[in-house]
Amino acid sequence: MKVFGLAGWSGSGKTTLLEELIPRLTAAGLRVSLIKHAHHRFDIDHPGKDSYRLREAGCAEVLLISDQRWVLMHELRGAPEPSLEEQIARFSDCDLVLVEGFKQTPIPKLEVHRPSVGKPLIAGTGMETIVAVATDEPAALAGQTSLPILALDDRDAIADFILRHLGFRNA
Repeated sequence: MKVFGLAGWSGSGKTTLLEELIPRLTAAGLRVSLIKHAHHRFDIDHPGKDSYRLREAGCAEVLLISDQRWVLMHELRGAPEPSLEEQIARFSDCDLVLVEGFKQTPIPKLEVHRPSVGKPLIAGTGMETIVAVATDEPAALAGQTSLPILALDDRDAIADFILRHLGFRNA
C-alpha cells in the first residue's frame, strides 16, 4: 500500500479536496482507503443506542455490522493514541491510503493552503515531507517555496500529480 497525505490549517479545504480527488483516484483503477485524524473528542455512536450502552458498560471494542457496512469502535481508555503505521496495518489491502492530518508523520504530503485563512505556509518550516502545495492563490506563493504549486481548483491536475508522484502513472 502506498500512503499519501494532505496537510493544512483548519479551514483550508482538505476534506473538500479529498472528496473530489477520491473519485478521480478510484477512476484511475485504485482501491483507496482513508485515515482522518481528529484533534478533538468525537463519537460515531449516540446515547441510547444499544452499541453505545454496551460500549459505555466497559467493552474495549464494539463491532457493528449490517448488510451494507461494518465499523469497529475501539476505546483507548487512557492508552496512547495508536501511530499512523499501527492504524494503516488494520486496513484491508488497498492500493492507496490517503491521510488527512498527521502533519508531523513522515509521509509524502500535499499542503492545502489558502492565504485567506491567515496562516503561514507549512512547507519550508522543517516539514520536508511536503512535496507540493495546492492553493487558491498561486501568485501569492511565488518565491515562498521551491515546491510545485498547483491550482486548488484544478482537481484533475492535483490527482495526476499524486498518481505520478506515487508511481501509479509515468512522469
